[in-house]
Amino acid sequence: MIRLAVAGTAHPHVEYVLSELAHQPNVQLVGISEPDPAAAQRYTGGLDVPTYTSHEELLDTHDVDAVAVCGEYGARADVVVAALQRGAHVLADKPLCTTLDDLDRIDKAARTADRLVSIMFEKRGHPVTIAARQLVEDGVLGDLALVASTGPHKLNRESRPAWFFDRTRYGGILGDLPVHDIDLVLALSGARAGSVAGRVGNRSLPEYPGFSDNGAVLLGADGVTATIEAHWMWPAASAYHGQYRMRLTGTSGTAELDWALGTLAVVTRDRDVHHPELGAPVRPAEDFLTALVAGRHPEVGTADSLVATRIALLAQLSADTGGVPQNWSR
Repeated sequence: MIRLAVAGTAHPHVEYVLSELAHQPNVQLVGISEPDPAAAQRYTGGLDVPTYTSHEELLDTHDVDAVAVCGEYGARADVVVAALQRGAHVLADKPLCTTLDDLDRIDKAARTADRLVSIMFEKRGHPVTIAARQLVEDGVLGDLALVASTGPHKLNRESRPAWFFDRTRYGGILGDLPVHDIDLVLALSGARAGSVAGRVGNRSLPEYPGFSDNGAVLLGADGVTATIEAHWMWPAASAYHGQYRMRLTGTSGTAELDWALGTLAVVTRDRDVHHPELGAPVRPAEDFLTALVAGRHPEVGTADSLVATRIALLAQLSADTGGVPQNWSR
């Protein structure tokens, strides 16, 4: 039996963890912490587990095997480090943390404790992603050369907490939204080193001068060049929270992923546009918890989680310093 604690319910992605429990009979939720009573009630109502106002009290009270971290962004690093120091593995919502110094603390704590840190990169589990990665692995697209992705999001301003618009508590848009696509570029390319540059803007929220509602990343990943744009300006009337898309261009073909519509369109040198058969999805918290129960390593481990986060934070640093490119390596 895996004893799981949830530290923080500030973001709806905590539902990825809570909903997964119905599929994991060998995982026991032992407690939840959240300093904001309203946020706590939103997700803990009806759950027969103790709740706490601080992660310290939660971790001092329960001996746990894993901690799911889904709290306020700027506070996540302290929670992650505390969980690791108590010998627990960590499953984290993105962003893992909001500063490079915090990332270094997490890296050190994970190494010292010899415990896993895994981010819920939910795009990995979508059927279109799984099929596209297989195309690249099988060489159907030839050598991958370019990746272009877009990550539009609805702001839903009325439901956003005050901390979301505070740069010191939220971090920055490039440390947050593009990290999913950065992770996929690394997974698709297998890149070990490169450079990253970022640019941000604020076109719709002048009353929050420290907040960016749009941004773009130029990522060099060995021989692959990726452009990643993300914003909080997706129209409220849309049926989707955001129509996230990615185009993969290789020497022998192109693949277009549309996560909102759940489609994958492929065209190659010898075959016109076609739609490969898609398989079943993998739920965002499924692989991590299943791996812990089985005693195996999850697909997204500490190295993948840290390098994608580092690149995203370096992109934000680049944007904050006039777009100066930053080098990265595994």
